[in-house]
Order: sequence, then structure tokens, then C-alpha cells
Amino acid sequence: MRYDLFFAGYGGQGVLLAGNLLSYAAIREGKNVSFFPAYGVEKRGGAAMCTVVFADGETGSPVVGEPSVSVILNQLSFDKYAAKVKQGGICLVNSSLVELAGVVLEGRELLAVPMNRIAIELGDVRMVNMVACGAYATATGALTLESLQEALKDALPERNHRLIPANVKAIEAGAAAVFSARKS
Repeated sequence: MRYDLFFAGYGGQGVLLAGNLLSYAAIREGKNVSFFPAYGVEKRGGAAMCTVVFADGETGSPVVGEPSVSVILNQLSFDKYAAKVKQGGICLVNSSLVELAGVVLEGRELLAVPMNRIAIELGDVRMVNMVACGAYATATGALTLESLQEALKDALPERNHRLIPANVKAIEAGAAAVFSARKS
């Protein structure tokens, strides 16, 4: 099986860390991985995006023109990239920062999760990326929550390992939010 994902937001939302985490989780599950980060010249507030491709066999190019899944954390990224999700794919959106009233993505699932709100409720808006990773894993079934949690040891520098329990809670909260979003 082959999975491809496009992750976009602005600098400071942890987009590249999220891509790394998803990559390490896929490696832990025995997959081959291609990870392609890209970001603007600004340190914070500029565009940040990455693609992650993982598969049982060869992954091919990490460049994905029409991703199966997009995780979009802000309005500018939504406006620019949401329509590129391939037919039958999923557009997972941070509804805390993206206005979705009246938006329809024909032939694609538009899944709204209030990621910023969830991260703030957990005590730190910087965990929005972990909420998004948990939501991605649950929405797609591409990765297990357990492999994401274990991959935190790989993706986070050792000095931040004390933050792993909080990040696990954020991953679990993102996963739970997908069930709520799909019910409504």
C-alpha cells in the first residue's frame, strides 16, 4: 500500500516536525519513506509545508501534485492547496483558523477539526501539529497511534523527551476529534 500526504501551515505551527513524526512512525511500521520539507525564508509566520510518501515498496518521488490527503492548518494554505486533493481523497482542516462556511470540495471528504482549540485546551497552542498527526492517523488508518507515540522519541530532540506525555495527549485528542467530526 502507498500513502501520500501534503501538510501545510505557517512557520511556528510545527509542520516540519509533524512531517518528521509521520515519517518516523511509518519507518517504525516497516514502510519506506520519502519526506520533502519546504518553507519560506521567514523564521515564523511564513509558509511551511511538506510532503510525506510512505509505502510497503518503493515510494518514488516525494513531490506530490495531487495528494490523497492534505492536512491544512491555516487559511492561506487552504485557499492555495485544498482544491489539489485528488478525487476520493481527504482534506483535513484546522477549523479553528480556516473559514469553511459554504465550502464544498466535490468528490473529496472535507474533515474539519478545531485543532488550535484542542491544543489550547490541552495547555499549549504549539501542540496543534500533534493534534493534526493524531487526526491524520485516525482519519486515514495509514498509521497507528502507537507508532506515532513511539516515534516521538525519534522526532523530538532528547532535551524535549520530557514533553512526550503532553504530545501523546495531543495525538490522542486529535484522534478523538476525528470521530466527533465524522459524526456531525
